Amino acid sequence: MRVRFASSPENVAQIIDSLRWLELDWDEGPILQSERSGRHHEALQALLESGHAYHCNATAEDVKAYKRRHGAERGFRGEPEAGGAVRLRVPEAGATVVHDLIRGETRFEHVHLDDPVIARADGSVLYNFAVAIDDLDARITHVVRGEDHLSNTPKQLLVLEAATATGLGGQAQAPLYAHLPLLHGPDGRKLSKRHGAASLADLREAGYLPEAVRNYLALLGWGTGDDSTVLSTEELVARFELEHVSRNPARFDEVKLRWLNGVYIRALPTGELTARLAAFLQHSGHPAAAEDERFPGAVAMSQEKIHTLADFWPLAGPLLDGLREDPKARERWLGEAGRATLEEVREALARADGFDEGSIGAALRAIAERRGVKPGEVYQPLRVAISGTTVSPGIFESVALLGREETLRRIDAALRAG
Repeated sequence: MRVRFASSPENVAQIIDSLRWLELDWDEGPILQSERSGRHHEALQALLESGHAYHCNATAEDVKAYKRRHGAERGFRGEPEAGGAVRLRVPEAGATVVHDLIRGETRFEHVHLDDPVIARADGSVLYNFAVAIDDLDARITHVVRGEDHLSNTPKQLLVLEAATATGLGGQAQAPLYAHLPLLHGPDGRKLSKRHGAASLADLREAGYLPEAVRNYLALLGWGTGDDSTVLSTEELVARFELEHVSRNPARFDEVKLRWLNGVYIRALPTGELTARLAAFLQHSGHPAAAEDERFPGAVAMSQEKIHTLADFWPLAGPLLDGLREDPKARERWLGEAGRATLEEVREALARADGFDEGSIGAALRAIAERRGVKPGEVYQPLRVAISGTTVSPGIFESVALLGREETLRRIDAALRAG
C-alpha cells in the first residue's frame, strides 16, 4: 500500500499522525504530487507530441456555447491552438467502462464526455492527470477511495490509455477500482461536525482507543456475515473482502462506537488502562493525576463504568484533585435531612473497625436499615460530601480509596458549609 498526498504540509502531518495513532502501516510514501512535477511534465509532453492531447484556449463560456450548438449532452471537443490549457482527446466512438469491485460496471459513453483539461496554461498538471501517471509508474493494482471520486475514474482511465499507447507505461495494466460508500450520520445525512466527532483527531481527543476505532470503521458498510462485532485487527485482515462492501452509505453511529470502545476498555489489563489514562490525562491538561498514589486504585474502580478515556476524569477526578462545585447536588442532598444523615455516616465511619470496602459497606447499609430508607438516601449525601457531585465510582470503593482521614475531613467540610 502506498500513501499519496496532494495537500498542505500541515494537513499531511495531521493525516500521518492520525494514521500512526490508528496504528495503520503503509509500504511507502507519503508521495507528494509536487515532488513528481518533472515526470508529469515529461508525460504531458509525450501526450502532446503523440496527438493524444492538445493546447486549447477555450473558456467556460466557449464550452457552453459549444453545447448550445451541439446539444447539452454532447461532450466538448476543442480545436488545437498554439497555447492555452492542455486537454486530453476523448475518442469519438465507444465508451470507457469502470470495472468497480463494489459497484460492478459503470459505462461512460465517450460522446457525453468533454475533452478534460489535464494541465493549466502554465504547464502545471491537474489532479486527474497526475494521479493516473503516478499509478502507472508505481504499478498500482488497487485504488480504493470514496464514491465521490467515481466521476474522476473515466478521466484517469483515459489518461492511462493514452499514456500506455504513447509508450509511457510499457504494458502496465490499469488498476482495479473500489469506490466506497460515503459515511452518513444517524440521521441519514452526510457525516459532518453537527454529528459530533467527524475525524480521527476528534475521536482521539474524545478518548477512544485506536483498536476500537479500527474495529468499528472496518464494519461500516461491511459485515462478517455472522453478526460478529468485536474483531481483532488480525481477524479483520483475514476476513475482509472488498467485494462484500455494501454499495449503500454506511451510518456512523457514535453511540455504537462508544459501546464498542467500552468493551475494549473493560478487556484491557488494568495496568495497561492505567498507562493509557496517564498519557491521556497528560495530554488533556491533568498531568499531576497520574502521580497521585491513589491513581491506580481510581482506575481500577472506574474500569467497569467508563466507555472512553475522557469519561475517567469527570467520574474519578474529584477523588484525586478535590471536590467539584455542583450547587444543585448540594441543594438536593445536603439540606437539613441530608446533613443529619451525613452526621450519622461520619460517626459510623469514624468508629468502624476497618476501612476496607466490606467494612464501609456494612456500616452504611446498617444506617439505611436503622433509618428504614433506601440505600441511596445514605449513599448520595456521602457521595456529594466527598466528591461535590452525584457522580462517582462505587461509593464503598471511593471512600476506601480516600481513606478514613481524608473522608472524614471532606465530610466535616461539607457539614461546616451547611
